[in-house]
Amino acid sequence: MSLYNFKKIQVVPTSADFIDIVLSKTNRKTPTVIHPNYKISRIRKFYMRKVKFTQDAFDEKLNQILTSFPKLDEVHPFYADLMNVLYDRDHYKLALGQINTARHLIEQVGKDYVRLLKFGDSLYRCKQLKRAALGRMATIMKKQKDSLVYLEQIRQHLARLPSIDPNTRTLLLCGYPNVGKSSFMNKLTRAEVDVQPYAFTTKSLFVGHMDYNYLRWQVIDTPGILDHPLEEMNTIEMQSITALAHLRACVLFFIDISEQCGYSITEQVKLLETVKPLFANKPMICVINKIDVIKYDELKPESRMLLENLKTEGIHFVEMSCMMDEGTMEVKKQACEKLLASRVDIKMKTNKINDVLNRITLTVPKPRDQKQRTPFIPESVKSRMVFEENDPNRPLTEKELEQMNGGAGVYNIDLKKKYILSNDEWKYDPIPEIIDGKNVADFIDPDIEAKLLALEEEEEKLIAQGIYAVEEEEIDSEEEEIREKAKLIREKKQIMIQQHRMEKGKNRTTISAKAKARSVSFKTVKDSLEKLGLDATPMEESIVKRKRSSDSDDEMQVEEATRKKPLMGKSLTGVKNASVMKALKAIQKKQQRGLKGTRGEADRIYVESKPKHLFSGKRKSGTNDRR
Repeated sequence: MSLYNFKKIQVVPTSADFIDIVLSKTNRKTPTVIHPNYKISRIRKFYMRKVKFTQDAFDEKLNQILTSFPKLDEVHPFYADLMNVLYDRDHYKLALGQINTARHLIEQVGKDYVRLLKFGDSLYRCKQLKRAALGRMATIMKKQKDSLVYLEQIRQHLARLPSIDPNTRTLLLCGYPNVGKSSFMNKLTRAEVDVQPYAFTTKSLFVGHMDYNYLRWQVIDTPGILDHPLEEMNTIEMQSITALAHLRACVLFFIDISEQCGYSITEQVKLLETVKPLFANKPMICVINKIDVIKYDELKPESRMLLENLKTEGIHFVEMSCMMDEGTMEVKKQACEKLLASRVDIKMKTNKINDVLNRITLTVPKPRDQKQRTPFIPESVKSRMVFEENDPNRPLTEKELEQMNGGAGVYNIDLKKKYILSNDEWKYDPIPEIIDGKNVADFIDPDIEAKLLALEEEEEKLIAQGIYAVEEEEIDSEEEEIREKAKLIREKKQIMIQQHRMEKGKNRTTISAKAKARSVSFKTVKDSLEKLGLDATPMEESIVKRKRSSDSDDEMQVEEATRKKPLMGKSLTGVKNASVMKALKAIQKKQQRGLKGTRGEADRIYVESKPKHLFSGKRKSGTNDRR
């Protein structure tokens, strides 16, 4: 993972958008209505709140911009130099400094006008001070137009930069343009860098990732470098120089021996000598590329002599061809091994190595007396056969057994041959299950299979005799008739219950004429029961009893309704007479008038789409500002 995520930098709006965002937020989040009949202290607080809120909103937005952009003094030197190459360190710091100055100026303007508002003596004076404060803040932001545009362009470019971790395992590809760096990167990773037959196809740093020895590796493709002084290098070349100078990586310097890149071997060797000080303490491999066009042995004597001189200086050479995919994996392997060895050497030189060695080093006790204590080795250990590779009588390893018996996928390792049992024949028992530390096979009856076979034969005989045959339940005709009658009664009962529920209660539903025609009376039910041969007398008695009780309830309700109502209702209880109650109610109404919710300055007001003063005749001279 990269140490820096430039994609999370706060978006920088233009000055006009900045002002619109802050002022609209002030309008939405603060009260909007003020009246001349308010006390002067309330009017002052109203406008002081607006000024403070606007100043806080500007301060919050500007702080987000300042904190989200990276500080060149705090980031890794690689990123600091890269940003200096791409954007110019002085311009970048100047833009952020202007934004910070604008934040302080707006804060000072807010404080000054809040102090003046404390002495406002009228609504007009307070309103004008508020307008002046917001206007000065907006003017300060308008002056930062160029800085905001510049920072937004930097933000967009930073978001497009690759995520490079300066401290991870890295392979760095460098050399003249068009020598095969991007082709080699496409072979190792899935970065899919554009490859063209002309120079400077790669104009910025490209990052890809690969795996080696179960570790994640970072491969960086740099733009081509030309052999001239640093002061004359352009932005594209300086990106490569920055990466070479700051990244802890294994440097792969590419040399095109076919000279199809447009530069001779002499020029390429000279460039290597020029940039060599940049990676003095880093592992380096010189990659001889495009051997499919011309072999190393076919080079001219003077060109070969130049390369041989580099070999004498200790530079390691590897031949490769990306077109024929020859030697690419060898280059990858040697580069990774060199870098791993270099990282281990660096760690060995640090102070932390003492802590690591303390963990893995055994402490040897000092002799406390003159007695000689020889190490004790058990006889069982001494008697073991020592593994010697050239000994013909040594036991075979599992790998050798696998190769002898058909290889992987054919040979299955025997996991039971090392079992320690009383009898070696028990190793391959068909039931080697262990429960509670005991072998299940030791507790099985040896004649269990014969007994199971006899039991199965006995079951088959019983099935043949029909012992397990299920006889169908015979139902008598009389019992069947009783069941049918009971079913009919249950259906009738359900119908009556539903009818009773519909007629019950105040909120009864209106029944249509068809539904009433379908409803069943007691006489119909009684006739149907008599047809079935059942006695309906108990049902008739219960209905008569229920009717009598309902009639008595109706009489009681009529009696209560005809009683004389009291002169005074519930509201007049505890009051002497109706005139006193009337006076009390008048007092209560007067008190409740003051409790009605009044609209405050923080309430939202939704104006009409067609306000009357704009659509009712000719307008007179005057101001349009009604805030």
